[in-house]
Amino acid sequence: MASLLAQLESLSQAAARDIAAASDEKALEELRVRFLGKKGELSAVLRGMGALAAEERPKVGEVANRVRDQVESLLDGARERLAGARLEAELAGPPIDVTLAGRRPLPRGHRHPLTRAAEEIAAIFARLGYEVASGPEIELDWYNFEALNIPADHPARDMQDTFYVEEAALGGAHRSGSVLLRTHTSPVQIRAMKRLGKPPVRIICPGRVYRSDYDQTHSPMFHQVEGLCVDEHITFADLKGTLAAFARAYFGPGTRTRFRPSYFPFVEPGAEVDVSCSICGGSGRKDGKRCGTCKETGWLEVLGSGMVHPRVLENGGIDPSRYTGFAFGMGVERMAMLKYGIDDLRLFFENDLRFLRQF
Repeated sequence: MASLLAQLESLSQAAARDIAAASDEKALEELRVRFLGKKGELSAVLRGMGALAAEERPKVGEVANRVRDQVESLLDGARERLAGARLEAELAGPPIDVTLAGRRPLPRGHRHPLTRAAEEIAAIFARLGYEVASGPEIELDWYNFEALNIPADHPARDMQDTFYVEEAALGGAHRSGSVLLRTHTSPVQIRAMKRLGKPPVRIICPGRVYRSDYDQTHSPMFHQVEGLCVDEHITFADLKGTLAAFARAYFGPGTRTRFRPSYFPFVEPGAEVDVSCSICGGSGRKDGKRCGTCKETGWLEVLGSGMVHPRVLENGGIDPSRYTGFAFGMGVERMAMLKYGIDDLRLFFENDLRFLRQF
């Protein structure tokens, strides 16, 4: 036992001497490994305790623990000493002239035009009292079609128009064709009505949607913003006033709107909404020539809308005999193209910096 105690005392003295002389963090780490590591000097001493009598081991163990604590304390103190020395050296160095001109910063990025358009649309409806709702992009057939009054034989369900998820990819959890990439953000309307439970409901649903299209005006992945307002005594006049206010805020204060009857399975009645052309001011002529944007009509089609079908309200858990509502939907790409004068939707996704730097 005496031999082990002597070794521990010698280890303690050596550690105190060498740690005090350490000049940097690397040297301190080397000393930590030397004295306290798994193969260090303290571990070597402790391995000799196996030869001691049972009554001697507690005494040696107590001293060993005290030496370990002492070495750890010396290492911590040395680290603080070195950190303080570095700080003192920095403070004693040449002063920083804060009046010097700043260095030229690296080029900064900016938001994509689609992101800017979606954020502006959401901000306008936020000022009108709407909140943003979201839902899954991989959706059940019931939410995407059935709950929205779209029957099984509707053309939109055709495999040429919709991306379905294979049954094998789901481990047989759903019947074939019952899961798909959502074709619009309207399923969020059903989910929001079920989540909120009862009116009032005022939401917009921005997000990505998917359809099997790709040409100058279509993309297999694109973005939509849909809106839903449900409460007592909601009328078509409320719909017209809301969308007219949105059009003026987005396209400019002089923008006019018009509604044309149209059919959508989830609304009754339904209407297409046009706005006066922002390029020619609604005249159909610009600089004495035919306006190519509106094709001399003076109007631009921007979105679809209508009063929510009673069956859709029922599927959302809302009593259609007491509540009414309106819904609308628009493509973010379409809105951005009209606002910024872009004639090819594919430009948004080609990542051409010559195009993106314009925004």
